Amino acid sequence: MTRVLSAEVVVPAQCELAEGPVWDAARGLLRWVDILPGQVHALDPATGAHSWFHAGDPVGTVGLTRSGGLVLALVDGFYRADHDGQRLTRIGEFSVDATVVRFNDGKPDPWGNFCAGTCAWAEDGPPCALYRLRPDGAVAEIVGDVGLSNGLDWSDDRTAFYFADSASGGVDVFDTDPYTGRLSHRRRFVTVGGVPDGLTLDAEGGLWVALWGSGELQRYTPDGQLDTVVRLPVRQVTSAAFGGPDLAVLYITTAQPHAGDIFACTPGVPGRPPFLFAA
Repeated sequence: MTRVLSAEVVVPAQCELAEGPVWDAARGLLRWVDILPGQVHALDPATGAHSWFHAGDPVGTVGLTRSGGLVLALVDGFYRADHDGQRLTRIGEFSVDATVVRFNDGKPDPWGNFCAGTCAWAEDGPPCALYRLRPDGAVAEIVGDVGLSNGLDWSDDRTAFYFADSASGGVDVFDTDPYTGRLSHRRRFVTVGGVPDGLTLDAEGGLWVALWGSGELQRYTPDGQLDTVVRLPVRQVTSAAFGGPDLAVLYITTAQPHAGDIFACTPGVPGRPPFLFAA
């Protein structure tokens, strides 16, 4: 039987397009981006303090680094910054054509790289891709012919990679080489009843995927069975991440309507620490 949970607003953030939540355990902060205004937000759940900085351009996602800073995918390329947004610096010379595509969702991988994909500004835009940024600044395309690159995560044993192309209506899974991260054997993991957006895995290997336009966050067991639905009073659910000292709180980002507030619930299964970029 499928569990049905609800979530409550924890930050009336009023974001235009909140996305990419990540728990910064070192500072006890939930971080996320508001893509189109180019803002990187932070919440201290212990005090309720909510702050943000402007990245200067639309920002698709933010990740944490092993040195305590941030790695970001801005509209056309990759950047690093201090934890508070200071010393924002471009990484390498790689760029995409920001007149037709922009960077969207992404996160560091288990091998210390940073992966982020693109989406087109227009509905009839060109094919997009998922890219991998190595710590030395080299960039390679790892998944091509993507409609709209979105949620992604890796299993704890480093043998599976989950990826949502929103245009495909589902989440695919790849085999991954546990030593190098090389992808192979792509197949469909689950077809969802909506548009798949951001996603995250929990400590039991369950996959939580946000469904844009449906007002739901859904959990699938490792064998692809739907077992939990979080229903929210919004239609545009964008992503989720576990946070808090014991990673027991599931934070959920949203977009208009309800003005991009941040929701939370306690689903009874904890999450995992985020992977870090080895810059």
